[in-house]
Amino acid sequence: ARLWSFKTEDGIEATPVVVGNSVIVGSTDGHLYSVDAQTGALRWKYKTGDKIMGGAAVARAPNGRDIYVVVGSYDNQVHCVNAATGKPVWTYATENYINGTPGVNAGRVIFGGCDRILHVVNLANGKRLRTIEIGDYIAGSAAVIGSRAYLGHYGNQVICVDVGAGRIVWRYRDRQFPYFSSPAVTADRVVIGGRDKQVHAMERATGKPVWTFRTRGKVDSSPVICAGKVVVGSEDGRVYMLDLATGRQLWSYNAGSPVMGSPAVHAGGVYIGSDDGTFYAFR
Repeated sequence: ARLWSFKTEDGIEATPVVVGNSVIVGSTDGHLYSVDAQTGALRWKYKTGDKIMGGAAVARAPNGRDIYVVVGSYDNQVHCVNAATGKPVWTYATENYINGTPGVNAGRVIFGGCDRILHVVNLANGKRLRTIEIGDYIAGSAAVIGSRAYLGHYGNQVICVDVGAGRIVWRYRDRQFPYFSSPAVTADRVVIGGRDKQVHAMERATGKPVWTFRTRGKVDSSPVICAGKVVVGSEDGRVYMLDLATGRQLWSYNAGSPVMGSPAVHAGGVYIGSDDGTFYAFR
Protein backbone atom coordinates (compact mmCIF):
# COMPACT_ATOMS: atom_id res chain seq x y z
CA ALA A 1 0.00 0.00 0.00
CA ARG A 2 1.21 3.51 -0.77
CA LEU A 3 2.39 5.33 2.33
CA TRP A 4 2.73 8.80 0.83
CA SER A 5 3.87 10.67 -2.27
CA PHE A 6 5.79 13.91 -2.66
CA LYS A 7 5.77 16.02 -5.83
CA THR A 8 8.84 17.89 -7.04
CA GLU A 9 8.80 20.46 -9.84
CA ASP A 10 10.19 18.05 -12.45
CA GLY A 11 11.23 14.41 -12.87
CA ILE A 12 13.25 12.27 -10.48
CA GLU A 13 16.00 10.13 -11.99
CA ALA A 14 18.32 10.09 -8.97
CA THR A 15 18.38 7.31 -6.38
CA PRO A 16 16.98 8.34 -2.97
CA VAL A 17 18.98 7.87 0.21
CA VAL A 18 17.59 7.43 3.74
CA VAL A 19 19.23 9.40 6.55
CA GLY A 20 17.67 8.74 9.94
CA ASN A 21 13.98 9.54 9.54
CA SER A 22 14.46 11.48 6.31
CA VAL A 23 14.50 10.53 2.64
CA ILE A 24 16.85 12.71 0.58
CA VAL A 25 16.61 12.82 -3.22
CA GLY A 26 17.60 15.13 -6.06
CA SER A 27 15.28 16.22 -8.86
CA THR A 28 15.76 17.38 -12.42
CA ASP A 29 14.22 20.64 -11.18
CA GLY A 30 17.67 21.37 -9.68
CA HIS A 31 16.72 20.94 -6.03
CA LEU A 32 17.83 18.45 -3.40
CA TYR A 33 14.88 17.54 -1.17
CA SER A 34 14.64 16.11 2.33
CA VAL A 35 11.23 14.71 3.28
CA ASP A 36 9.97 12.94 6.38
CA ALA A 37 10.22 9.18 5.82
CA GLN A 38 6.95 8.52 7.67
CA THR A 39 4.71 11.32 6.39
CA GLY A 40 6.33 12.67 3.21
CA ALA A 41 6.32 16.20 4.64
CA LEU A 42 9.04 18.50 3.32
CA ARG A 43 11.86 19.10 5.81
CA TRP A 44 14.04 21.27 3.56
CA LYS A 45 15.04 21.83 -0.05
CA TYR A 46 18.40 23.01 -1.35
CA LYS A 47 18.79 24.69 -4.74
CA THR A 48 21.60 23.89 -7.17
CA GLY A 49 22.08 25.59 -10.51
CA ASP A 50 20.84 22.78 -12.75
CA LYS A 51 19.34 19.29 -12.74
CA ILE A 52 20.47 16.55 -10.36
CA MET A 53 20.73 13.16 -12.08
CA GLY A 54 22.76 11.14 -9.58
CA GLY A 55 22.14 9.94 -6.06
CA ALA A 56 23.57 11.64 -3.00
CA ALA A 57 26.29 10.20 -0.78
CA VAL A 58 25.99 10.39 3.00
CA ALA A 59 28.89 10.62 5.44
CA ARG A 60 29.53 11.62 9.01
CA ALA A 61 31.23 15.00 9.17
CA PRO A 62 34.83 15.14 10.44
CA ASN A 63 33.56 16.87 13.60
CA GLY A 64 31.85 13.59 14.51
CA ARG A 65 28.47 15.27 15.12
CA ASP A 66 26.91 16.33 11.84
CA ILE A 67 25.90 14.23 8.85
CA TYR A 68 26.86 15.57 5.43
CA VAL A 69 25.05 14.90 2.13
CA VAL A 70 27.21 15.21 -0.99
CA VAL A 71 25.62 15.41 -4.46
CA GLY A 72 26.65 16.32 -7.99
CA SER A 73 24.68 18.58 -10.32
CA TYR A 74 24.57 19.60 -13.97
CA ASP A 75 25.68 23.04 -12.76
CA ASN A 76 29.18 21.44 -12.88
CA GLN A 77 29.49 21.47 -9.09
CA VAL A 78 29.47 19.04 -6.20
CA HIS A 79 27.46 20.34 -3.27
CA CYS A 80 27.92 19.35 0.38
CA VAL A 81 24.98 20.19 2.67
CA ASN A 82 24.08 19.50 6.28
CA ALA A 83 21.63 16.56 6.32
CA ALA A 84 19.66 17.95 9.28
CA THR A 85 19.22 21.53 8.05
CA GLY A 86 19.90 21.60 4.30
CA LYS A 87 22.37 24.44 4.85
CA PRO A 88 25.38 24.51 2.50
CA VAL A 89 28.74 23.39 3.87
CA TRP A 90 30.80 23.81 0.68
CA THR A 91 30.66 23.60 -3.11
CA TYR A 92 33.38 22.35 -5.45
CA ALA A 93 33.45 23.48 -9.08
CA THR A 94 34.44 21.36 -12.09
CA GLU A 95 34.39 22.03 -15.83
CA ASN A 96 31.39 19.89 -16.83
CA TYR A 97 28.31 17.92 -15.75
CA ILE A 98 28.41 15.44 -12.87
CA ASN A 99 26.16 12.40 -13.34
CA GLY A 100 27.19 9.82 -10.76
CA THR A 101 26.99 9.45 -7.01
CA PRO A 102 30.18 10.62 -5.26
CA GLY A 103 32.14 8.06 -3.27
CA VAL A 104 33.21 8.94 0.27
CA ASN A 105 36.13 7.19 1.96
CA ALA A 106 38.51 8.14 4.76
CA GLY A 107 37.55 11.81 4.74
CA ARG A 108 37.78 12.06 0.95
CA VAL A 109 35.06 12.64 -1.66
CA ILE A 110 35.88 10.87 -4.93
CA PHE A 111 33.92 11.41 -8.16
CA GLY A 112 34.22 11.80 -11.91
CA GLY A 113 32.16 13.64 -14.48
CA CYS A 114 31.99 14.82 -18.05
CA ASP A 115 35.24 16.78 -17.63
CA ARG A 116 37.11 13.43 -17.98
CA ILE A 117 38.79 13.83 -14.58
CA LEU A 118 38.58 11.86 -11.33
CA HIS A 119 38.46 14.39 -8.49
CA VAL A 120 39.58 13.77 -4.91
CA VAL A 121 38.24 16.39 -2.49
CA ASN A 122 38.56 16.96 1.26
CA LEU A 123 35.20 16.13 2.91
CA ALA A 124 35.80 18.67 5.68
CA ASN A 125 36.18 21.79 3.53
CA GLY A 126 35.70 20.91 -0.15
CA LYS A 127 39.32 21.67 -1.04
CA ARG A 128 40.91 19.73 -3.88
CA LEU A 129 43.35 17.04 -2.78
CA ARG A 130 44.12 15.56 -6.18
CA THR A 131 42.87 15.28 -9.76
CA ILE A 132 43.57 12.27 -11.97
CA GLU A 133 43.21 12.55 -15.75
CA ILE A 134 41.01 9.73 -17.06
CA GLY A 135 40.65 10.97 -20.64
CA ASP A 136 36.98 10.13 -21.21
CA TYR A 137 33.55 11.02 -19.85
CA ILE A 138 32.62 9.28 -16.58
CA ALA A 139 28.85 8.77 -16.63
CA GLY A 140 28.53 6.40 -13.66
CA SER A 141 29.81 6.27 -10.11
CA ALA A 142 33.14 5.01 -8.82
CA ALA A 143 33.20 2.18 -6.28
CA VAL A 144 35.78 3.21 -3.69
CA ILE A 145 37.45 0.65 -1.43
CA GLY A 146 40.46 1.74 0.59
CA SER A 147 42.78 3.74 -1.66
CA ARG A 148 41.38 2.32 -4.91
CA ALA A 149 38.51 3.45 -7.11
CA TYR A 150 36.88 1.22 -9.72
CA LEU A 151 34.85 2.75 -12.56
CA GLY A 152 33.77 2.44 -16.18
CA HIS A 153 33.87 5.29 -18.67
CA TYR A 154 32.85 6.43 -22.13
CA GLY A 155 36.19 5.36 -23.62
CA ASN A 156 35.12 1.70 -23.59
CA GLN A 157 37.16 0.76 -20.52
CA VAL A 158 36.81 -0.27 -16.90
CA ILE A 159 39.69 1.01 -14.81
CA CYS A 160 41.17 0.73 -11.34
CA VAL A 161 42.73 3.91 -9.97
CA ASP A 162 45.11 4.21 -7.03
CA VAL A 163 43.68 7.41 -5.54
CA GLY A 164 46.61 8.00 -3.19
CA ALA A 165 49.28 7.60 -5.87
CA GLY A 166 47.21 9.28 -8.58
CA ARG A 167 47.76 6.55 -11.17
CA ILE A 168 45.72 4.01 -13.12
CA VAL A 169 46.55 0.49 -11.87
CA TRP A 170 44.83 -1.50 -14.62
CA ARG A 171 42.52 -1.14 -17.59
CA TYR A 172 39.94 -3.63 -18.86
CA ARG A 173 38.71 -3.39 -22.44
CA ASP A 174 36.52 -5.96 -24.17
CA ARG A 175 34.79 -4.34 -27.13
CA GLN A 176 34.16 -0.86 -28.54
CA PHE A 177 31.25 0.02 -26.27
CA PRO A 178 31.13 2.45 -23.32
CA TYR A 179 30.17 1.77 -19.70
CA PHE A 180 27.38 3.79 -18.08
CA SER A 181 26.86 1.25 -15.29
CA SER A 182 28.59 1.55 -11.92
CA PRO A 183 30.59 -1.48 -10.74
CA ALA A 184 29.93 -3.83 -7.84
CA VAL A 185 33.12 -4.91 -6.08
CA THR A 186 33.86 -7.92 -3.85
CA ALA A 187 37.10 -9.15 -2.26
CA ASP A 188 38.28 -10.56 -5.61
CA ARG A 189 35.85 -9.49 -8.34
CA VAL A 190 34.62 -6.37 -10.16
CA VAL A 191 31.27 -6.76 -11.97
CA ILE A 192 29.79 -4.11 -14.30
CA GLY A 193 27.22 -3.78 -17.07
CA GLY A 194 28.16 -2.54 -20.55
CA ARG A 195 26.48 -0.98 -23.53
CA ASP A 196 27.67 -4.03 -25.50
CA LYS A 197 24.65 -5.82 -23.93
CA GLN A 198 26.92 -7.81 -21.60
CA VAL A 199 27.65 -8.13 -17.90
CA HIS A 200 31.41 -8.29 -17.33
CA ALA A 201 33.31 -9.82 -14.41
CA MET A 202 37.04 -9.28 -13.92
CA GLU A 203 39.69 -9.94 -11.29
CA ARG A 204 39.79 -7.12 -8.78
CA ALA A 205 43.57 -7.25 -8.39
CA THR A 206 44.54 -7.35 -12.07
CA GLY A 207 41.51 -6.50 -14.23
CA LYS A 208 41.87 -9.78 -16.10
CA PRO A 209 38.56 -11.10 -17.52
CA VAL A 210 36.75 -13.85 -15.61
CA TRP A 211 33.44 -14.14 -17.50
CA THR A 212 30.87 -12.25 -19.55
CA PHE A 213 27.13 -12.82 -19.73
CA ARG A 214 25.18 -11.68 -22.77
CA THR A 215 21.73 -10.07 -22.53
CA ARG A 216 19.66 -8.76 -25.44
CA GLY A 217 19.92 -5.07 -24.56
CA LYS A 218 22.41 -2.57 -23.19
CA VAL A 219 23.16 -2.91 -19.48
CA ASP A 220 23.20 0.55 -17.88
CA SER A 221 21.82 -0.99 -14.69
CA SER A 222 24.41 -1.27 -11.92
CA PRO A 223 24.78 -4.82 -10.58
CA VAL A 224 24.30 -5.77 -6.95
CA ILE A 225 26.16 -8.72 -5.44
CA CYS A 226 24.71 -10.71 -2.54
CA ALA A 227 25.46 -14.22 -1.24
CA GLY A 228 27.49 -15.22 -4.28
CA LYS A 229 24.89 -13.99 -6.76
CA VAL A 230 24.73 -11.01 -9.15
CA VAL A 231 21.42 -9.21 -9.76
CA VAL A 232 21.16 -6.79 -12.67
CA GLY A 233 18.63 -5.37 -15.13
CA SER A 234 18.87 -4.94 -18.90
CA GLU A 235 17.31 -2.81 -21.60
CA ASP A 236 15.91 -6.10 -22.96
CA GLY A 237 13.26 -5.91 -20.21
CA ARG A 238 14.64 -8.67 -18.00
CA VAL A 239 16.01 -8.86 -14.48
CA TYR A 240 18.80 -11.43 -14.26
CA MET A 241 20.31 -13.35 -11.37
CA LEU A 242 23.74 -14.79 -12.20
CA ASP A 243 26.21 -16.99 -10.37
CA LEU A 244 29.11 -14.75 -9.28
CA ALA A 245 31.73 -17.48 -9.74
CA THR A 246 30.80 -18.56 -13.26
CA GLY A 247 28.41 -15.99 -14.75
CA ARG A 248 25.84 -18.71 -15.32
CA GLN A 249 22.20 -17.57 -15.35
CA LEU A 250 20.27 -18.77 -12.28
CA TRP A 251 16.96 -17.12 -13.20
CA SER A 252 15.48 -14.20 -15.08
CA TYR A 253 12.17 -12.35 -15.00
CA ASN A 254 10.63 -10.63 -18.02
CA ALA A 255 9.38 -7.23 -16.86
CA GLY A 256 8.24 -6.37 -20.39
CA SER A 257 9.86 -2.92 -20.33
CA PRO A 258 13.53 -1.82 -20.16
CA VAL A 259 15.12 -2.23 -16.72
CA MET A 260 17.72 0.55 -16.69
CA GLY A 261 17.70 1.22 -12.95
CA SER A 262 19.68 -0.65 -10.33
CA PRO A 263 18.37 -3.23 -7.88
CA ALA A 264 18.33 -3.02 -4.11
CA VAL A 265 18.73 -6.16 -1.98
CA HIS A 266 17.45 -6.28 1.58
CA ALA A 267 16.60 -9.13 3.96
CA GLY A 268 16.45 -11.71 1.19
CA GLY A 269 14.35 -9.56 -1.13
CA VAL A 270 15.31 -7.98 -4.46
CA TYR A 271 13.66 -4.65 -5.39
CA ILE A 272 13.88 -2.97 -8.80
CA GLY A 273 11.85 -0.69 -11.07
CA SER A 274 11.33 -0.72 -14.84
CA ASP A 275 10.88 2.06 -17.39
CA ASP A 276 7.09 1.62 -17.52
CA GLY A 277 6.90 2.78 -13.89
CA THR A 278 6.38 -0.66 -12.34
CA PHE A 279 8.28 -1.52 -9.16
CA TYR A 280 9.01 -5.22 -8.51
CA ALA A 281 9.92 -7.22 -5.43
CA PHE A 282 11.34 -10.77 -5.63
CA ARG A 283 12.23 -13.38 -3.05
